[in-house]
Amino acid sequence: MLSAGAARMLAVDADEAVGRPLADVLRLTDRDGCTWISVNTPFGGLATRSGVPEQSWLLPDGTEVLTTARLRRHASRGPVAEVAVTLRSGRGRARLDRERSDLVATVAHELRSPLTGVKGFVQALLNRWDKLNDEQKKLMLTTVHADSDRLSRLIAELLDVARIDTGRLQLHPRPTDVVMIAERVVASVSAGTSAAVSMVCESDDLPRILADPDKLHQVLTNLVENGVRHGAGAVTMTLGRGQLRDGGEAVTVTVDDEGEGIAEEIRRRVFTKFWKHGASGGSGLGLYVVGGLTRAHGGSVSIDDAPSGGARVVVRWPAASLGVDPV
Repeated sequence: MLSAGAARMLAVDADEAVGRPLADVLRLTDRDGCTWISVNTPFGGLATRSGVPEQSWLLPDGTEVLTTARLRRHASRGPVAEVAVTLRSGRGRARLDRERSDLVATVAHELRSPLTGVKGFVQALLNRWDKLNDEQKKLMLTTVHADSDRLSRLIAELLDVARIDTGRLQLHPRPTDVVMIAERVVASVSAGTSAAVSMVCESDDLPRILADPDKLHQVLTNLVENGVRHGAGAVTMTLGRGQLRDGGEAVTVTVDDEGEGIAEEIRRRVFTKFWKHGASGGSGLGLYVVGGLTRAHGGSVSIDDAPSGGARVVVRWPAASLGVDPV
């Protein structure tokens, strides 16, 4: 039996294929011209063999397909009676290969800049230590420290991307003071930029939220740094009370910038990997991590227009009283 999809791929008539030898119908070759049948010998080999793992083969028109096969026997260790071959387009793998290439290129680019700074300043310190005064040494060491922090954040970001993708993200949530962490984030980001970064708290008695403090710090840092990178003026983080989609109590974290904003038609793409907007650079992973970590805690994140015309990112995080199981 040949499905309609497989018949189209193999360029054969499904009805005419019935009763013909498998080798005549399954016209797949590798780049050396060898056929699938000759390479895999599905009717031979060990009597315990039950299938053929996924492989890449070429259709008659040269298009790549990925194949797997199951071998069925009427009796244990008996001869193969049926071969069920599955074909699927190789475009998915090609897309995955492109994503991997994008990741390698992104990581190389993002690592090179701070590493260049670290290497340059360390070399200067080694070569000119006796000629530099204390203020110059302090400035160089401070820059090296900042670049090292940037490298550490990027590596942590990449690890979180892998854990989010594979469902292996480990969280250690506990009641957390979001105001304290937000103040630390604003102070840290402000120290490394000339842009005005501020925080506003709309309530004096915000509830604690249930969060892994390190992950919350990462989410808020990514949001503020994204606003600084893509904005053109001040960045404001506003903390307030809100509700989750199920009506539960939440704390909202709203980050507004004064940039060009994000068009409504592309807002769904903002939280995908390698999404970049404009020519401001970045890894393209920051908001993907924001979305993944926020959802892992039971919260949500959305994009809107800021009153200034820039972008507004709103994170709704469950209050501690709700309880969230560790992921």
